[in-house]
Amino acid sequence: METFQQIINGEKPVLVDFYATWCGPCKTMSPIVESVGKEMSGQVRVLKIDVDKNQAVAAQFQIQAVPTFIIFKKGQIVWKKSGGIDKFSLLQQLKSFL
Repeated sequence: METFQQIINGEKPVLVDFYATWCGPCKTMSPIVESVGKEMSGQVRVLKIDVDKNQAVAAQFQIQAVPTFIIFKKGQIVWKKSGGIDKFSLLQQLKSFL
């Protein structure tokens, strides 16, 4: 099984959705993130990370609020946003890093 580090250091851009099960906006964003993942399948990877279960990773990337989205390209953070975002804007961001 791949580690988080191996995934974010890969060739494809990686969208990471830092969320919490108790977070209302996270629940709203979940179907959008899944839809983006399906639409860009093969081009990007999408990971969902529960900040309560993965506190070390959340701390490493200074996640202060959920949802927070980070796009990694070859291990580097190329984009980060906290709060909700519409599907079109999220797709545009991902496509800009292909």
